[in-house]
Amino acid sequence: MSRVTTGYKDRIAYVTLARPDKHNALDEEMIEAIIAAGQEVAASDARAVVLSGAGNSFCAGLDMAALASFAQRDLSTLIMERTHADANAFQEVAMVWRRVPVPVIAAIHGACFGGGLQIALGADIRIAHPEAQLSVMEMKWGLIPDMGGMALLPRLLRSDVLRRLTWTAEKVAAPQALDWGLVTELAGNPLSRAQELAVEIAGKSPSAVRAAKRLIAYAESGASQADVLLRESAEQLDLIGQPDQIEAVAAQLQKRPPEFR
Repeated sequence: MSRVTTGYKDRIAYVTLARPDKHNALDEEMIEAIIAAGQEVAASDARAVVLSGAGNSFCAGLDMAALASFAQRDLSTLIMERTHADANAFQEVAMVWRRVPVPVIAAIHGACFGGGLQIALGADIRIAHPEAQLSVMEMKWGLIPDMGGMALLPRLLRSDVLRRLTWTAEKVAAPQALDWGLVTELAGNPLSRAQELAVEIAGKSPSAVRAAKRLIAYAESGASQADVLLRESAEQLDLIGQPDQIEAVAAQLQKRPPEFR
């Protein structure tokens, strides 16, 4: 049975972690399936992505049985080899969603621990159920976040909060996670809310949405102010007067929904 399902409707990709009997815990097969799903979506004509988990949890983290099997492998190669651009396979389960050129919205419920949290961090937006729990859990097992967490967490959290969550491995309720910046908003039905937001985004100029994701990533990369301003101008120049931008303006003036190709 597939560890991940991917479907498309109205230019929105729906990616679901599908190992509900294990709270979507990550084993090697699931890691490979998540990366493949991200690559598939990136190559599609989707304009937004909804990422969710089947069953009672978003993702409870690494399957401990899988951890034992990984430990029997050549760890130096497994961990240090860059198999996906600047990342190894473990890191790519999160970073692949940053490489997807359109917005990715994670719908979080139940447990969102360890690697599961890092997958959610790879999304652009995180909608969480008020009773969801999140944890940077690796310290519980004598480890550090190593699935993209340290590339992503510092962009969201104050340094003291990041250190506390990393060192304690404590479980954080969604309202506190919202206050600290781990999640974007709370919703009684996060999947429905994520879909609603995806529909809204998919109705905007697809070329402008993609340009905005590229530009935000560049601005967050530590580039200088001068370089960010130059990139901002270049992205804008590529949009002005093009079919999507012309249609966006026409739709506004004619007070109708835009029809992008």
